[in-house]
Amino acid sequence: MLIRDLIEHYNKLIDENNDPARDPKPLRDYMDKWDGEKFIESMQLDKSKSALEIGIGTGRLAIKVAPNCKSLCGIDISEKTIQRATENLSMHKNINLICGDFTSFEFEEQFDVIYSSLTFMHIQDKLSAIQKISTLLTDNGFFVLSIDKSQNEYIDMGDRKIKIYPDNPHDIRSYLSISKLKIINEFETDHAYVTVSTKPPLCKQYH
Repeated sequence: MLIRDLIEHYNKLIDENNDPARDPKPLRDYMDKWDGEKFIESMQLDKSKSALEIGIGTGRLAIKVAPNCKSLCGIDISEKTIQRATENLSMHKNINLICGDFTSFEFEEQFDVIYSSLTFMHIQDKLSAIQKISTLLTDNGFFVLSIDKSQNEYIDMGDRKIKIYPDNPHDIRSYLSISKLKIINEFETDHAYVTVSTKPPLCKQYH
């Protein structure tokens, strides 16, 4: 039921013409308070790398990422959101968009970079999600995660309330460690905590 509510919420946002990828610059600058240029730079992208965005939305971050990597896969739970992202990202030919739930979708490849912003609050079993991310990363790959500082348990849109699962840096550090991912950087933005981790090659993980 919660997943259905979440899909309906994001479908309604598109119906309401809520599209961060098409926002005027002042609103785009405001959204950067959760990620921004330092978040993008932390991925250490180049034209040889493949990337996965968890919760690609309408493509706000993907517009910046796609030109700087070999390929970008984006997954989102809302069909209408994916349709809008397809329109917004049509100029890029290196993007594969998937409508699905990251936690249950079966990927057939690994990625050099996996990143997510403003999405983990929708994931209840965060440890399992990070363990899955670890399996999807190539050796020496990067996982860049932005989590909202807010500890609210609902998104209140007035006509609807969406249940969310607040994040905190302490738990994220623990989940990364359990998943054999090594933290290499942590920093704050105005509204978020950002963690950058990497996947050491298996032969070095236990040394």
